[in-house]
Amino acid sequence: MKRVLFLFCPVLLALLPAGCSSVYYDAMEQVGVHKRDILVTRVTAARDAQQQAQAEFKDALTRMKELTGFRGGELEQAYEQTRSAYEHSATAAREVSARIEAVDDVAGALFKEWENELKQYSSASLRRDSAAKLGSTRERYRQLLAAMRRAEGTMEPVLATLRDNMLYLKHNLNAAAIGALRGEVDSLQRDVGRLLQDMDKSIRESEAFIRHLKA
Repeated sequence: MKRVLFLFCPVLLALLPAGCSSVYYDAMEQVGVHKRDILVTRVTAARDAQQQAQAEFKDALTRMKELTGFRGGELEQAYEQTRSAYEHSATAAREVSARIEAVDDVAGALFKEWENELKQYSSASLRRDSAAKLGSTRERYRQLLAAMRRAEGTMEPVLATLRDNMLYLKHNLNAAAIGALRGEVDSLQRDVGRLLQDMDKSIRESEAFIRHLKA
């Protein structure tokens, strides 16, 4: 039952007015799922979304290379495959951004709760120990969020280039138009390379943060 609620309640959360995520967290607390558990789950989901986005952007780059290197066959088919790869990349990018926002929401709620609970200790030594753990977890989280935001930011230049190329070819699908885009492939490859590196770092930070929370 707990697992069913854990999976189903995010759907309910999406139906709540903005600012009501505390209602969701309170409901999950009632069934024994704490904010720390939710944070681990959401960081894991964000990591997985970035891995999926990496695959989609790699495919889009491959398709773009194939299209600009087109030497014969069905030009329309090659264009449609490239356009589809771009759309999948755009969808993956939106998923990454949504996952990052979900992570940041529960992290803020967790840290606020943790800080408030420090006032409830009667033992000074336990309060100091908990405060130290809060500090180290916050610092780890700042590193994680910075890496996630950096990776998120490097997606837009790649999407912008792909979007421009698809718009240009939409009404100019011929050998001359494709030739005009060949010079952009090197720039696109560099941007995708940076994106993959930033996402690799973000994924590593995600895994390190999960280990920290579970320690």
